[in-house]
Amino acid sequence: MNHIYIKPDNWSIIEEGFNPERVKSSESLMSIGNGAMGQRANFEEHYSGETFQGSYVAGVYYPDKTRVGWWKNGYPEYFAKVLNAPNWIGINVTINGEQLDLAKCKKVEHFRRELNMKEGWLSRSFTATLQNFLEIKVETKRFLSLEFDEVGAIEYSVTPINNDAQINFTPYLDNGITNEDTNWDDKFWDVLSVNHEDEQAFIVSRTMKTHFYVCTSMQTHVSINGDKIKQEKTVSDAIDKIQFTYKNQVSKGDTITMTKFGGYTADRNHDKNELVYVAKKSLNKVSQMGFEALLETQKEAWAKIWEMADISIEGDVAAQQGIRFNIFHLNQTYLGKDTRLNIGPKGFTGEKYGGSTYWDTEAYCIPFYMATKDQNVAKSLLEYRYNHLEKAIENAQKLGFTNGAALYPMVTMNGEECHNEWEITFEEIHRNGAIAFAIYNYFRYTGDYSYIPEKGLEVLIGIARFWHQRATFSTAKNKYVILGVTGPNEYENNVNNNWYTNYIAQWCINYALENIEKVKEGYNDDYNRIKGKTNISDNELDLWKKVADDMYFPFSEEKNIYLQQDGFLDKELISVADLPHTERPINQKWSWDRILRSPYIKQADTLQGMYFFEDHFSTEELERHFDFYEPFTVHESSLSPCVHSIQAAKLDRMEQAYEFYLRTSRLDLDDYNKEVEEGLHITSMAGTWMSIVEGFGGMRVKNDMLSFEPKIPNEWKSYSFKINFRNQILKINVTQTGTKFQLDGDEQIDILVKGEKVTISPNNLVTV
Repeated sequence: MNHIYIKPDNWSIIEEGFNPERVKSSESLMSIGNGAMGQRANFEEHYSGETFQGSYVAGVYYPDKTRVGWWKNGYPEYFAKVLNAPNWIGINVTINGEQLDLAKCKKVEHFRRELNMKEGWLSRSFTATLQNFLEIKVETKRFLSLEFDEVGAIEYSVTPINNDAQINFTPYLDNGITNEDTNWDDKFWDVLSVNHEDEQAFIVSRTMKTHFYVCTSMQTHVSINGDKIKQEKTVSDAIDKIQFTYKNQVSKGDTITMTKFGGYTADRNHDKNELVYVAKKSLNKVSQMGFEALLETQKEAWAKIWEMADISIEGDVAAQQGIRFNIFHLNQTYLGKDTRLNIGPKGFTGEKYGGSTYWDTEAYCIPFYMATKDQNVAKSLLEYRYNHLEKAIENAQKLGFTNGAALYPMVTMNGEECHNEWEITFEEIHRNGAIAFAIYNYFRYTGDYSYIPEKGLEVLIGIARFWHQRATFSTAKNKYVILGVTGPNEYENNVNNNWYTNYIAQWCINYALENIEKVKEGYNDDYNRIKGKTNISDNELDLWKKVADDMYFPFSEEKNIYLQQDGFLDKELISVADLPHTERPINQKWSWDRILRSPYIKQADTLQGMYFFEDHFSTEELERHFDFYEPFTVHESSLSPCVHSIQAAKLDRMEQAYEFYLRTSRLDLDDYNKEVEEGLHITSMAGTWMSIVEGFGGMRVKNDMLSFEPKIPNEWKSYSFKINFRNQILKINVTQTGTKFQLDGDEQIDILVKGEKVTISPNNLVTV
């Protein structure tokens, strides 16, 4: 395994030694966020080397006009950009007139950077020799507050080592930033005002086109050896920048510290005319508390998250560090507090992929949030899609669908499609199935049916209408076929009858029909309201049923497997093991034409269907399909290793399951795909959680009960996790000799362990 440079540690991500080539990778890996905002781990001081500056405000985006050579009807007008927000962390430092810049120092030693995941802070320390031969020691710490989610805090200390020094701090706010990935080099922000009062400064700006108003603010003070000093500062402001300069003579061995609080207030949460006032109040509050007290609230808030979400692994530091890294970033990205938000595939760690919502949320993230938060967080994610139903109907209309058929977008910010590669936008329609599956998965797990009559059924009807219209009757096959699609394997475009797409289409129609009946029988008022709103008729439902009953599934009698798509066996079937290592990853080495003709699979496709609908297939069937498809899978999608890990564990192939687990949990830490500097793979991190809980733990919901088939890799002494199942907290501890279950709840709970019923009473340890 190609460990990059991160030190093994149970609770921290640690980098030692300064290497300019690692700067951008570390900026991604050590990104911090609090659900409302986030930032890459950029240096506070000026850095002239290669860096990828990034700060982000949740829900604030820019519709960058689509750039394509040839316009096609139905194309999305824009690609939604996760916006690089004004920078509030900057602190320029000059020492005896020379600017501190790690790219230009004579020597940088003892460089250490740590992201402490247990307590939610980022620190950095080093000693540097400047061109003027002055030696200094620098220590910084910063975090984004979970408790007060519109502010963050920085403590930046400098100690002259070999001489007295004139040390100037220049903290600033900078609105003159751009996105690395703009299509037309547009300016994304208009600055409306720049002002300051006492130790505080504010820039109010507005995004072009979308007109989000954001106030970026800071408050600063200086202390020497821990004592705050009152001093004069000079202020300079420009159209899009404001900075304070504090000048101090510092004796050798003394430490001067700049404390800076800053952050964003946005009109998504406040009146746009009150943004400065609200920012002022927040800054006053946290500066009165002080850095240390605010840090204490941070530690407490993270302790509370870890209390429920932690997975602890004994005997394998790489595996332990990997899972905590994943859980940490999921919680930094989305906490379920704001129902208008979702889980962006890069979170607050980069701009790539644009948009905030993919099918990843429904397919991978909902199980994590259901089990580690409470069902309301998962319900918010379902409601997010209900709130976008009208837009999904509009998206389908643009492609020629009628009668309330809904096609959910591949990528979105506000319900509109904003992804503009045609083979994905128009053809990767299986995403619609994941939206329906999440509704089913939520009910299966929580037992809360209320969402379906209230909101979910309307979504299911829109999706079923889409599938009914998207299928074509083939007289040659005397079956319904689905033509011109891209399945989860994006290395095959415009194929016919992708098995997974056909299977989930059939399932969606049947699930919608089943729930229409259920709501009709048990929720008459809701049924009449929905019928009035959607105009469903018995005749229409009969037409749906015909499509579902007569759906075509490509199958090979010779291999006794479902085919990923009609033409799969026409390919030259050379396994990945026989591919020269120098040609991997193929997405960076091969032409697209060559990839499309190859048998190589980017991520679980047929196996994705067998993961979702595991109980529709025997273990023998799963094994046959796994043995056929996995050898052609290059796992060049972050969503691939987790599904394969879960299935390998089910098939008792623990060595393979463990390898896949390490690959999913350390995908970014070990930079498997050679792209970590662009940002992290946030949504696949939920798949890492699933590969332990559903893979090794074997957790499922069967007969309305939690079921476990615990297994443990040879490399581990034990592992443990907690599950919130219907407001009962169950703790599971698996060792090489057995499994312990402990219930933190009021009533006993029946579970299945390897198919046998076991009753767990509150606070009573049961060993199986």
